[in-house]
Amino acid sequence: MKKRALVSVSDKTGIVPFVQELEKIGVEVISTGGTKRVLEEAGVNVIGIEDVTGFPEMMDGRVKTLHPAIHGGLLGVRDNTEHMSALKEQGIGLIDFVIVNLYPFQATIENPDATFADAIENIDIGGPSMIRSAAKNHQDVAIIVDADDYSVVLEELKTLDGKLSDERKTKLAAKAFRHTAAYDALIGEYLTNHVGEEAPEKLTVTYNRKQMLRYGENPHQQAAFYERPLGNPVSIARAEQLHGKELSYNNINDADAALAVIRDFNGPAVAAIKHMNPCGVGIGSSIFDAYTKAYDADPTSIFGGIIACNREVDEETALKMKEIFLEIIIAPSFSKAALAVLTEKKNLRLLTVDLSSDQPIEQRMTTVSGGALMQETDTLSYEDVEVTIPTKRKPSDNELEQIKLAWKVVKHVKSNAIVLAKDNMTIGVGAGQMNRVGAAKIALEQAGDKAGGSVMASDAFFPMSDTVEAAGQAGIKAIIQPGGSKRDQESIDMADKYGIAMVFTGVRHFKH
Repeated sequence: MKKRALVSVSDKTGIVPFVQELEKIGVEVISTGGTKRVLEEAGVNVIGIEDVTGFPEMMDGRVKTLHPAIHGGLLGVRDNTEHMSALKEQGIGLIDFVIVNLYPFQATIENPDATFADAIENIDIGGPSMIRSAAKNHQDVAIIVDADDYSVVLEELKTLDGKLSDERKTKLAAKAFRHTAAYDALIGEYLTNHVGEEAPEKLTVTYNRKQMLRYGENPHQQAAFYERPLGNPVSIARAEQLHGKELSYNNINDADAALAVIRDFNGPAVAAIKHMNPCGVGIGSSIFDAYTKAYDADPTSIFGGIIACNREVDEETALKMKEIFLEIIIAPSFSKAALAVLTEKKNLRLLTVDLSSDQPIEQRMTTVSGGALMQETDTLSYEDVEVTIPTKRKPSDNELEQIKLAWKVVKHVKSNAIVLAKDNMTIGVGAGQMNRVGAAKIALEQAGDKAGGSVMASDAFFPMSDTVEAAGQAGIKAIIQPGGSKRDQESIDMADKYGIAMVFTGVRHFKH
């Protein structure tokens, strides 16, 4: 008995030569709609779906493959005599190959002009049904949903005299269920967002593999990089790499942290990142000025770091960047002259990210053993809060600008976090300490003599006045912190003792 293939694809990449090869080895082809037209134009002999079902397509094609003549041919178990007898009695032929991919739901909803009705119309029904039927009966039916598998399938069919191995069919079935699961996850996410459901009782997310990584955080850990289909457009997952060797697991994590920092600045800004923490952030009148400040903030830690810029990198800045070893430079663009300078370094990775895109408040997922945590990204800015100044002295205009800089940066530093800023740059960063005064001591030690006249930002309130006292002894002139401690008055009194202006925001910025 001749084998039959059912072909119905939205993405027609490679479908014609694949089906032509199937036809050459004696496989009959059943097809529908646009796929049928494409195959017929290529000279393939195609049996129309209505010739198999004896029923015309109806309701704008919504009903064409949802028929026992199709699903019986897919679900019939060849070794089951009752199944075979029932199929014979009903005149239903077997289907041995299913080549199907689904309506372009993702492409539809990514189109800014698409309506809700457009999205609903691009929810495939017959396609997933055929895929699931074939995948369930994969010991008898080969289900192919990915054009990358066409050549693999053909090679095995030729090698095994028109058959596929059980292992191959199982692998294809597993991919098929991943395919439909991802498709349904996108639909669920779209509809959930449409109705504004904030914490649905089921959380199903899907990612597409962007690349295999050489290893994870350490060489003995395997890793891969996945991209969320509807994720934030301003992301490393959407970056274009212009030069340099392949990104590593740690590169990607650090680059993501660097992007998060510079997205908070409107004027020219540069962030240098080491191990997920800012080691230097500078703002200025130009990207060269901002980079110089970021470098001067911590010339030691920036070595081997990741640099993110929110303006085009010009030749002057590139020449200064070239002076030290850097892992990655991220920017909206690089001038032709800057590229010529930086590409002289063979391994230096140069990435471009479109920072002009809208940046929706995105849900961030953190996995824990056996589960996951989901929360909104912390996008709160100084302008979003109502500040109070409980101290006798108020910050000067310059101190206020430095306070805003420090507060933007401290949000991106691992808790407990303290950031010192002066002259439009960070001068000290204390990150990830088990107590706040410990973080302050690290930041103050790093700042050294520069601490005098600087400002301090804390990601959470001071539980006691010791951090304020350390700041006062070092010459800090202004502090920004959430407030809210039972012992706030002790910190206020200590600030007044040293003539420090203190700003309360009422908002903490923990980052774990």
